Amino acid sequence: MSKSWFIIANPTSGNRNFSKQWKEIQQLLNNKNIDYSFAFTQFSKHEIELVQNAIQKGFRNIISIGGDGTLHNVVNGIMLQRYAKTSDITIAVIPLGTGNDWIKTYNIPNNIEKAVEIIYKKKTILQDIGVLETENKTTYFNNVAGLGYDGYIVNKLKSLKKFGSIAYLLAGIYGLLFYKKSIFKIIFDDKVIKTNCLMTVFGICKFSGGGMQFTKDVNSSDGLLDITVAKNLTFLDLIFNIKKLYNGNIVHHKKVETYKTKKIKVIPQSSKPFIQADGELIGTGTISVGIVKKAVNFCVN
Repeated sequence: MSKSWFIIANPTSGNRNFSKQWKEIQQLLNNKNIDYSFAFTQFSKHEIELVQNAIQKGFRNIISIGGDGTLHNVVNGIMLQRYAKTSDITIAVIPLGTGNDWIKTYNIPNNIEKAVEIIYKKKTILQDIGVLETENKTTYFNNVAGLGYDGYIVNKLKSLKKFGSIAYLLAGIYGLLFYKKSIFKIIFDDKVIKTNCLMTVFGICKFSGGGMQFTKDVNSSDGLLDITVAKNLTFLDLIFNIKKLYNGNIVHHKKVETYKTKKIKVIPQSSKPFIQADGELIGTGTISVGIVKKAVNFCVN
């Protein structure tokens, strides 16, 4: 089993000069005497195949270079492989992406030099991983997933990524204007909630949508999903509470309810809203969500 790191880098992440950044990353890793091999992604979801090949070869330490989408695919590669226990694997992140929401929970700076220092120190947390089941596939997530308004935003974001970090705000405003709420039937524990719903969010960590906080009292290793049901929030509700979307106080709004549970199912009654996981579009329609407790190690600050 190798103690070396295997780097999976997405050269299309963010809006910056990847070749220049890659030279800087290599220099910093070499300066710290961190042993590594690497591969670049060449197509969508290539990370899944690359990480599975690396684990099969004996690597147990993976560095994800890119954004939340790159990390999401690395996590899925780890959770789907059968060569090693997932809890024997450690992921570190060098953030280069547009949103980089996962790193915010652990105060990992959006800075290459500081990210390499975190890898060198190798302080880790054994984090929970969420599992989404739609009609025809299973997807894992390490940060935040949801359906409704946030899925609609992720779908819109595809055409706005060229605007960089402001893309999230633009997509959010577009969604406020054009997303049509629908009735969700939400089933968990001994509860059945049927309500006109803007979105239902499933959280492992705190931040999504470019720094918004839709989850309450998050503990990423407690074996519980942090559920937020945003009911009939209007355009004006969100405009007047825009600050609360970013400081987390939106969870105290009278039209927002929060819960903790291990398993939940959401059945849209009148439409097939978009489902997102870690900022990646997963599908539409009915969804079941569960959790794998303390599934993967992550390097944190």
